[in-house]
Amino acid sequence: MREDSCQYEYTLDNQFFADIDAPEIQRGKLKVVLNVKKSMGVFILNFHTEGFVIVPCDRCLDDLELPVNTDDTLKVKMDLSFSEEGDVLVVPEEDGYVNVAWFIYEFIELSLPMKHVHAPGKCNKAMMGTLNKHLCTSAEEESLDDADLEEEPEDESRETDPRWDDLKKILDNN
Repeated sequence: MREDSCQYEYTLDNQFFADIDAPEIQRGKLKVVLNVKKSMGVFILNFHTEGFVIVPCDRCLDDLELPVNTDDTLKVKMDLSFSEEGDVLVVPEEDGYVNVAWFIYEFIELSLPMKHVHAPGKCNKAMMGTLNKHLCTSAEEESLDDADLEEEPEDESRETDPRWDDLKKILDNN
């Protein structure tokens, strides 16, 4: 490593997620390599994170292991007070340090897919059976539900707001 750069390695386990009081991820095992480089008064922090996290499946609520492999960058500058200027984090010079724990957590969370679901057929069978009981599964059930929800036909003689009538004319022209 050159004089103006250094490297740190962190191992994140379940305790990391418990300590940070993570709302989405509560368990996992990851390795983070952080390279810090100083360039023209700005510290460039490059994070490489690999491992896995365990989150609840959105469908069956069982644990789901998701792989993590992400590279992220954070730029930090020293100044008088804390702020964010675009993509640069400004830290007070009197503090002289940045706690990167929350940034690491956010990078991990942002690397995960929006939907957390098992592969088809891998969800908890008991939970899926319970869900399927409450879902409309046949055309017969669907038609019964539609009949129950059917509204009474509108009375054409009932007076309506003239603005709605004008809007209906626009629809009729198309």
